[in-house]
Amino acid sequence: MAAVPLAQAQRRLWLAKALLFVICLLPLVRAGWLVLAGSLVNPVEFITRSTGTWTLVWLWLTLAISPLKHFSGWGLPMRLRRELGLFAFFYACLHLLCYLWFDKFFDWHAIFSDLLGRPFISIGTLALVLLLPLAITSTDGWIRRLKRNWARLHWLVYPAALASLLHYFLEVKLDLREPLQYALVLALLLGWRVYQRGFWRWRGAAQTLAASGPAAASLSQTDGGLPTTRINARENAG
Repeated sequence: MAAVPLAQAQRRLWLAKALLFVICLLPLVRAGWLVLAGSLVNPVEFITRSTGTWTLVWLWLTLAISPLKHFSGWGLPMRLRRELGLFAFFYACLHLLCYLWFDKFFDWHAIFSDLLGRPFISIGTLALVLLLPLAITSTDGWIRRLKRNWARLHWLVYPAALASLLHYFLEVKLDLREPLQYALVLALLLGWRVYQRGFWRWRGAAQTLAASGPAAASLSQTDGGLPTTRINARENAG
């Protein structure tokens, strides 16, 4: 099969990004329509919950892109991961704005009291703070500037996801069925990531051992045949 011309590939990518942009804005358009139509009993609560829910959806989908590529071989979603992550951050900012504006009316004394006295508020704020450097450094310029440190920095997405999930659990309190569904999906995604990270480290160490010959192999027999010093150094670096 002939290679897809560059212009055609770029056109497909542009169309995919445009479609993603429309899809990600649909929940916001729907919420605005329901508010303007007067269809909601408590529009403030609906918008606040909706922006929080869609933050989780976009963030979880961002984390699911790597496993999707691994199992399907489909590379296009990897080109959309940055935009999807930025939409997660955008909805998180809207979620915070709903709290600051509609709930607290920018009463900073009340807001700081909540930060100190209500754990789900402080943990939700922590999640947003963790996402902030990821959004700032999502550009190509920052990727070139940070080099290998960029990938290390963007591992913050995992504690950010955990903090977001904990924020949801603490906010719901009673009916935990939906938070548990998010927790199950996140556990699968994190489990896959941990497995992949450990597998590739083991494979790299095994290849290094095999390439270094019998002498090095005999030196490492005291620890199950794996050069643990090299592995531990990479763990500390990661």
